[in-house]
This record gives sequence, structure tokens and C-alpha cells, in this order.
Amino acid sequence: MVDFATVHAAPSPDLLTPDNAMMLFVDHQPQMFFGTGSGDRTAIINATVGLAKAAKIFDVPTVLSTVAAESFSGPLLPQLRAVFPDQEVIDRTSMNAWEDEALVEAVKATGRRKIVLSGLWTEVCLVLPALSALAQGYEVYVVSDASGGVSPLAHEHALQRMTAAGAVPVTWIQVLLELQRDWARAETYVPVTELVKEHGGAYGLGLVYAHAMIDPHAAG
Repeated sequence: MVDFATVHAAPSPDLLTPDNAMMLFVDHQPQMFFGTGSGDRTAIINATVGLAKAAKIFDVPTVLSTVAAESFSGPLLPQLRAVFPDQEVIDRTSMNAWEDEALVEAVKATGRRKIVLSGLWTEVCLVLPALSALAQGYEVYVVSDASGGVSPLAHEHALQRMTAAGAVPVTWIQVLLELQRDWARAETYVPVTELVKEHGGAYGLGLVYAHAMIDPHAAG
């Protein structure tokens, strides 16, 4: 029941903001991409890099992690590394990132309770830390298009399992626009629209057209 006396113009506390969220990228590595079959791998790379650049624009604390980088899976995706060239990458032996003390301490150090999670593979390297973080009181937002599983079924069932446990499925564009939320925020308007032009596909082309043909300050 709505109490109309209390209704006012204000955002929900459930929304992601630059002040309440952190991002965790898990195992975006060559060997993991080789085994990904749930969707177009180039599209997953594009979404991953777009998400990383969104974190950079809004100064969202970010943790990068790999598994068995030197012995099996290879280095972090170079395009992702290029967004955070000076940041430590936490390498693990555990498939469940939430069983790695260094990673958990890095997440805790951000002081944020909303984890924006992406990685490979959805059914292992996302499900395990997502369920573990949820069990300890975190809110988890799984970026489905910046993640992938070994098959469409594996990816979908993993998303269903995490959603049933309380995780929220999102896309990278959704995260970006939720962080911006108001086109009047001039300090991030240009970086956000430039990011959409670069990684936003048809939406980005729409902005290119709008800025060129209608108004250079046209919003998204």
C-alpha cells in the first residue's frame, strides 16, 4: 500500500551508485575464453571492457583476479588490463574466488556492500563467489553479458541459480547508465557518451547520429 504522504522524488537505495558499489572481475583469461560457448566471445570482451571503463569513469573501486595465470589460464585479458595498468591482479589456485584470503580482503577494503561481478565461467567462477558473498551479507549484481559459460544452458542455469539465491542479473550498459542516472551530471556526461559510442553498438551509433545531426549535447 502506498503512503502518498511519504512519496517524493528520490532514488531507491537499491540502485548502484559510485559511492556504494565495487566491481570484481574474475578470470577473464585466454584459456577461459577458449572454453566459453554461451555467446559470442568478441561481444563478451566488448562488454567486459565497457564495464571496466565505466568503473574507471566513476572511480568505482575494482578488484581484478585470475586463476592459475602462469600454469594454465594465461594472463588477464589485455584490453581489461589496459584499463587498470597499474593495479594488482590477484592470482588464485581456488576456483571459488571467495576462498582466497587476499581477494576477500581486497573486496572488504573497498568498504562497499554491493558487488558488481563478472567473469568466466558463469557456472563455476561466478556462481561460487556469488553464493559465498551473498551468504555473508553482500549484495551481488551479476553482469551477464560480461560473463560466459561453456554452453548457453550452463550460463542460463548459473544465472538462474544465482538469481534464486538473491543475486541481481544486469548488463554492462545497465550498470553504466545506473551510475550516471542523470544526464545533467556534466562531469561524467562526455566520458559516458564517448564510452557508449565506443562500446555501445547500435546505441552508440545512435548517439553519434544525434550529436552530429541534432544537438552535440543530446542525451542518451
